[in-house]
Amino acid sequence: MLRALTTAATGMIAQQNYLDVIANNVANVNTTGYKQSRIEFQDLLSQAARTPGALMNQGTYQPVGIEIGLGVKTAATTRVFTQGVAISTGRQLDIEIEGEGFLQVMKEDGSLAYTRDGCLQVDSLGQLCTNDGLLIQPSVSIPRGNISVTLPGQTQQSTVGALQLVKFQNPSGLLSIGHNLYQETQASGNPVQDTPGQNGLGLIQQGMLEGSNVQIVDELVGLIKAERAFESNSRLITASSNILQVTNNMA
Repeated sequence: MLRALTTAATGMIAQQNYLDVIANNVANVNTTGYKQSRIEFQDLLSQAARTPGALMNQGTYQPVGIEIGLGVKTAATTRVFTQGVAISTGRQLDIEIEGEGFLQVMKEDGSLAYTRDGCLQVDSLGQLCTNDGLLIQPSVSIPRGNISVTLPGQTQQSTVGALQLVKFQNPSGLLSIGHNLYQETQASGNPVQDTPGQNGLGLIQQGMLEGSNVQIVDELVGLIKAERAFESNSRLITASSNILQVTNNMA
């Protein structure tokens, strides 16, 4: 019966992690460029009392076995990089990446990070940057006066710089470091930089922002599932404890 206690405890821990992921998704439902996280579970090693395929006395093989599962664990939290909702702002420095790709920015320590947040600003030197002042790479400078940029399929007065996008072989392998930024890892692969609209990269839409791809209804359904699973596991612990109590009283 102690095995049931520990097995149910793993279920409660897993559902708590599920609730934490849901809470973070809901909290970022209005975060520009936020990508939903999805939790993945794996069962733990089962205790085998009888192995399938074991040789029996009659020279035949055991068709089925006896395995008692020992619970569940959180295997991964996967970022879902589906397109977020397009939000029209009319602001010239707002851009939306329509399709695959990230903007590349330089952090304070000189390292590179990547973002889908297209709410851009201009610093005191006229350089394009994020809300935190991180410079877009390669750098783009806006001269004083009318802002004019070149967009795919459009003709403007002048070109002040060309925004480049980068993509990764496995974007779900990127490390989220906060501030709407991601960091390259061994799992993500190396960044590949190119012009928007080329080699599978998305297009850039001016005067738009990409909203979060979190679907609040789906998160609420997940919340109900996690809550009920947590409750069921807690009842299993209570039931196991009661049976242990009865067993102890019989001794």
